[in-house]
Amino acid sequence: MKLRVSVVQYHLHTIHSFEEFAAQCEHYIKTAEEFGAEFVLFPEFFTTQLLSIGNGQGQSLTINDLPGFTDQYRELFSNFAKQTNMHIIAGTHVIEKGGKLYNTAHLFYPDGRIGEQAKLHITPTEVNEWNMAKGESFQIFDTDKGKIALLTCYDIEFPEIVRMAKAKGADVIFCPSCTDDRHGFHRVRYTSHARAVENQVYVVLTGTVGALPTVDFMRANFGQAVIITPNDIPFPPKGILVEGELNNDMVVTADLDLELLYEVRERGSVTTWRDRRTDLYPDWE
Repeated sequence: MKLRVSVVQYHLHTIHSFEEFAAQCEHYIKTAEEFGAEFVLFPEFFTTQLLSIGNGQGQSLTINDLPGFTDQYRELFSNFAKQTNMHIIAGTHVIEKGGKLYNTAHLFYPDGRIGEQAKLHITPTEVNEWNMAKGESFQIFDTDKGKIALLTCYDIEFPEIVRMAKAKGADVIFCPSCTDDRHGFHRVRYTSHARAVENQVYVVLTGTVGALPTVDFMRANFGQAVIITPNDIPFPPKGILVEGELNNDMVVTADLDLELLYEVRERGSVTTWRDRRTDLYPDWE
């Protein structure tokens, strides 16, 4: 089984209305549709671009204002998914529940369903500057092309949660990300490669590019889209199926062959999933 995935390097810049945001998103969606994509991934925190609209009185919006756009965001991407018959992982959007803010990945199904996965591991900046709460549960999402997981940025740096995802049957980890410098970018990138090798899964990763000069903590972005594979003979030697041009506004697309995952798990040069020493350490399976 194969699935075609488009990955968006979303360009953040100041806008003046929700309609501008919608038009930019539509551009990426139509690009993916023209390439015949079945899944599309947007980055983490890309909806912070809405904060650059301001309040109409020359004052900037804050992270606490972002949940006010939730209904518009959900309606927009739900319509995109139904119109294009694609599964859209619309990055993350900050929602409010019970008086708490959650950085939440959203999966929009072609049939109108919406799946949510709150970020499980929260960075110090998210806690100290934005008072973000940790997600309390983890789930796997069933699709017509198999099971997938949504793990956001910092989440991918924790091997236990990806072990859990694989044990629950996920073959593809979608990882929306947002990093502001080379250090953060490479932390997420290198650990994504590690997770792909450890669990013999695909990791689809992307980040924001550009800048939001009027939005706190979104003034700098360093990002790149990439589809990462296990490092074995059926795959490219560097474990990179496709990647974008660093920090450029663009979409990259590739086909993920799930049969190759099953092949290397059974008879690859190494069989990391099968060779776990669960007699020495605990496991999720």
